[in-house]
Amino acid sequence: MTNRAVTVYTKPACPSCDMTKRRLRKNGVEFTEVDVTEDPTALDFITRELHYQAAPVVYVSDGDTAEHWSGYRPDLITTHITSK
Repeated sequence: MTNRAVTVYTKPACPSCDMTKRRLRKNGVEFTEVDVTEDPTALDFITRELHYQAAPVVYVSDGDTAEHWSGYRPDLITTHITSK
């Protein structure tokens, strides 16, 4: 199994963020949560580098490759995180 780092970029009062974190926890996935309203560098990363305008943004990296997406996507959580 590949060692993956999972980061969830969130904001307060975000139902999609809460559902994403709940799904990850339910599946035993460890992740780092970053509140983009408190971290301007993180906000810049998801908007300028990844080109997302909505939270959450899930960023999954194994050191060599990275997958990322925006919004509550249980299908992608299964495909890119819990099925590996």
